[in-house]
Parts: sequence; C-alpha cells; structure tokens
Amino acid sequence: MAQPPPDVSEDDCLPEYRYLFCPDLLRDQVAFITGGGSGIGFRIAEIFMRHGCRTVIASRSQSRVSTAASKLTATTGQQCLPLSLDVCSPPTVMAAVDAALKEFGKVDILVNGAAGNFLCPAGRLSFNAFKKVMDIDTAGTFNVSRVLYEKFFQEHGGVIVNITATLGRRGQVLQVHAGSAKAAVDAMTRHLAVEWGPRNIRVNSLAPGPISGTEGLRRLGALATGSSYIQVNPLQRVGNKTEIAHSALFLASPLASYITGTVLVVDGGMWLASQNSTLGLADMVVGPTKL
Repeated sequence: MAQPPPDVSEDDCLPEYRYLFCPDLLRDQVAFITGGGSGIGFRIAEIFMRHGCRTVIASRSQSRVSTAASKLTATTGQQCLPLSLDVCSPPTVMAAVDAALKEFGKVDILVNGAAGNFLCPAGRLSFNAFKKVMDIDTAGTFNVSRVLYEKFFQEHGGVIVNITATLGRRGQVLQVHAGSAKAAVDAMTRHLAVEWGPRNIRVNSLAPGPISGTEGLRRLGALATGSSYIQVNPLQRVGNKTEIAHSALFLASPLASYITGTVLVVDGGMWLASQNSTLGLADMVVGPTKL
C-alpha cells in the first residue's frame, strides 16, 4: 500500500518535499486562495508554489496571511501576496481581486477554501449560527467566484476548485449546518461548470475527509481520530494536508484539462464505510450554539 507523503501538523512549510508531479506543472500561473493562511489552504498554497505558481492568500486576518506569506516565499522562492477580505462582504472581495490583478495582471486558478464549522446538534443550533455557516461557505464561495468571473475569468478562462466535504452525501450528526452548506457548494460546482464551461472555465469540488493538522480535525476530536474510525476507514488512517494539496494540484493543473463539474472525494473511502450512530451524542463536547 502506498505510504502518505510527509506532512507537519503546524501551519509551517514542509522541511523536505519529494516531487510526484513535474516541478514546473503550474509555471507562470497565479492562484487566488481563500483561507490560505492556515490548514489545508496553507498547504495548497505551498504545493502550488513549489510547482512554479505565484499565489494570493486571503482571509479576514491580515496578520495571519502576512505571516503565512513570509513562510511560503522563504521556502519556495515564489511570490505570495497576502490580502485581507471577508468572503461574506462582496466589496472586500472586489477590492482584494483588484489588488491581485494589479499585482500580477491575471488570476488563473481560484481555490475557495474559506469555511466555518463546529459540532452542534440541530436542535440546539441557533438560527444565526446556521445562517453564518451558510454565508461563509456557500455565499462566500459564490461571491469570490462571481467577482473573479466578472473581472477576469469571463474573458480569459480559468480554473475553480471548491473545497467542500463529504458531510452532505448521506447525512451526519452534529453537522446539519456545514453539511447543508457544502452540499450547496457541490450543487453550485455543477451549475457553474455547465454555465461557464463555454468560457473555458473548469469548476470542480474537492471533498476531504478528516485531515490531520487542521482546525476541523481538532474540533471533531475523538469523533474522527478514535480507534473505531481507523478500523472502519478502508485505508486505516486519517489523511494529511499534503495529500489534499496534491489533489488540488491535480484538479487545478492541465492534468485535469477535461474534468469539470465533478466532486473528487479524498477521504480514504471513509464516506462509503463509516458508521453514523447517534449513540453518545449527549456526551459530545460541542461548539457554540450562537454566533
């Protein structure tokens, strides 16, 4: 069985990297990555940059993306522009895209990675908390895609990779908000792929399972890291951020030139095999019921 590539749990660059794809796979490309200051988004930015891509990493925290950009540039030698935006606020998205286009003259790849999630039973979930997750994950994905379409992709083509989840494929306890939001993004992926395909725009979703070294896994805690999870997962382990970044690299690159409107599930087959019991639900440590 193939071994997973090396990874580090912190938001730091890999100390060593072995190329599985040709090093210049994204040479002279520019990627705009929301949620790029930490977790999966940070690793995607790093792997893209190691393959010749310049990046824009954007999130609400300017300090976070500035720190991340310094690490990424020092490790890869590629340019990384840190920008602050709120995906729920179209004016800030427009300003960030304008800044990216002013700096680089183009954007070839959009990775929609900004997301919000926590564990909470539906019966305790506040109306505002549900709406907020929908706003960040679903409306935020549309907002950034719509702005980049108007300002660049419409005339020049491009690639969109939406980071989603497997939650909405069969239902999941404690995750009605995130599952609903990500399922809507997967539907959006299909609609935009059909409507924007004639403009030479490919749109796909990438749906990770529980991934080590991420805030999502820390919040899921024992629910996703216990021995029962490992035993049920066909590959007998959780995934890591480098594996997700390699999957994003594939979808964003010419290797996937005839792939659009699909959801690439990267979870070791877990969504096919996992249990979904409500036993112990009352004992779970859950997140805030209000936002």
